[in-house]
Amino acid sequence: MKKILVPVDFSKHSEYALEVAASIAKKQNAEIVAVHMMGLNDAVLTKDENKEVFEAMYYMKLAEKRFAEFLDKDYLEGIKITDTVHNYKNFSELNDLALEFKADLIVMGSHGSSGLKEVFVGSNTEKVVRTSEIPVLVIKHHVDNFNPQSGIFACDFLENSVGPYKRAQKLFDIFGINMHMLYVNLAGDFRSTREIEKRILIFLKSAGEPNPLEILNKVIQYNEYSVEAGIFGYSQVSNADIIALPTQGRQGLAHFFSGSIGEDVVNHSDLPVMTFKV
Repeated sequence: MKKILVPVDFSKHSEYALEVAASIAKKQNAEIVAVHMMGLNDAVLTKDENKEVFEAMYYMKLAEKRFAEFLDKDYLEGIKITDTVHNYKNFSELNDLALEFKADLIVMGSHGSSGLKEVFVGSNTEKVVRTSEIPVLVIKHHVDNFNPQSGIFACDFLENSVGPYKRAQKLFDIFGINMHMLYVNLAGDFRSTREIEKRILIFLKSAGEPNPLEILNKVIQYNEYSVEAGIFGYSQVSNADIIALPTQGRQGLAHFFSGSIGEDVVNHSDLPVMTFKV
């Protein structure tokens, strides 16, 4: 891992994300790209009138000043940091910026209330998670030392989740996280053990696992009334430190089983949540 991108709105939640990113950067010898997305009106940036030009320059200088203060943290000492201020039309442009900087991971803060509304100026966590082509790690609370030991990867074990599984597996290995694979068997869409095992075996073979039967025996089947409840229930009994999910782009977050559950998991989980686009 070489670069970590952190969206910053100067709130305590983006500071939580920055501190986690710093912890990862130190362990992985990576650098941090801190970005503030301003959202200035096009008219402010394009008009030639002195007033509009002065206003644009004022907001840019203000953001740069706040960045200097925001990044003056002891835990950032020794880490290479690039700070950048960008204007945006649609917050999904953060994905383009991450690709431009060749970032390996986006770490972002979320207060997780009101449906993830307005975590950052003009947008929300859901848009970033839905559109990002690189993994996104969502942090909700202050973490003293980000060092997850045990994590859950929950999915439907269908073909389109193979890519996210392999990327999650790679990151879990980098972070030294023990992966627990989870299938939530819903009461309203119940499948027999044999049906589930057949699906999982096909999935593991598609993922190129050399010993699919060995891994199959480690996959957890958890019975619940909703996928969200199943993930949270198993995360508690297994003492998980992090939850990982696949996402489905325009269709929303983690559309597996009979509905969309990813936004509920990201929104309601007290644990860090990592997402991987299908």
